[in-house]
Amino acid sequence: MHSGQVSITLAHLAVGLVAALHAYILVLEMFFWEARPGRRLSGFDAETARATAPLAANQGLYNGFLAAGLIWGLIAADPTGSRVQVFFLCCAVIAGVYGALTANRRILFAQALPGALALAAVLWAG
Repeated sequence: MHSGQVSITLAHLAVGLVAALHAYILVLEMFFWEARPGRRLSGFDAETARATAPLAANQGLYNGFLAAGLIWGLIAADPTGSRVQVFFLCCAVIAGVYGALTANRRILFAQALPGALALAAVLWAG
């Protein structure tokens, strides 16, 4: 495998990992928000988790859209595939930065950083 193929493979792996991360967040926010895994993620007590569950489910759905878009980018032929990957990775980074500024600083490292690293890999693979 030459270096160009290696960079493409690494970029696809990074995009796949970010897609899996957002699918995982979807499951936590939509289905396990009130259970221990969701409450550990949010830091909420049972009452607050119950009160915010509809909001979390909405957030989870958006994370599912990010995961679906990234998967689409992986299976679509280029140049569409790489363009779709760049778009959805930018969305993930922006959402992560916004979440870090407005909700919890951890989101910067949990969502924006993986998205930014995958975006850099996709752009480098060019």
